[in-house]
Amino acid sequence: MISVLVNNWWAFVVRGVLAILFGLIALFTPGVAILSLVLVFAAYAIGDGVFAIVSAVRAAKQGERWMLLVVVGLVDIAAGVLAVMMPGLTAIFFVTLIAIWALLTGGFMLAAAFRLDAEHGRWWLLLSAVASLVYGALLIIAPMAGAVVLAWWIGAYALVFGIGMLVMAFRLRSRSKASPLGKLA
Repeated sequence: MISVLVNNWWAFVVRGVLAILFGLIALFTPGVAILSLVLVFAAYAIGDGVFAIVSAVRAAKQGERWMLLVVVGLVDIAAGVLAVMMPGLTAIFFVTLIAIWALLTGGFMLAAAFRLDAEHGRWWLLLSAVASLVYGALLIIAPMAGAVVLAWWIGAYALVFGIGMLVMAFRLRSRSKASPLGKLA
């Protein structure tokens, strides 16, 4: 396996460069990154809907239940089309979903914190609950700012990942050159 990696070090360079480019785009033009994520979701939803309808047709031909598959397929396609037609609304919906999740989990953690003994970590759970509640509230108040920050985090991750791929690629390349035959077989 190592010889395969060493001989294909250039593939890590490609992955690293693409990740770094995506990371820079996400950091410096977060709107483009958000739109890209929305469009990827739309493509997935439409594709999933088509496959659900194909499955429904096949199930109907075999005399099996098919109606639910058609409904799921139509809902998927509708969600995908709406995401393409209203990408800003889709981004806000996604951020709002995260906000609601943060508020609900924060509320449950807060309730649990008051039932927990102080020596078992009540204050840490309370701190986590408050952080979750504040985060959820901020996302509700400013969902587009939340989407931008999400794009920045994705961009930062992509940069770190890309740099890691490049470092690995050049380490593999140096190992290839150090081999007595120039390449490992």
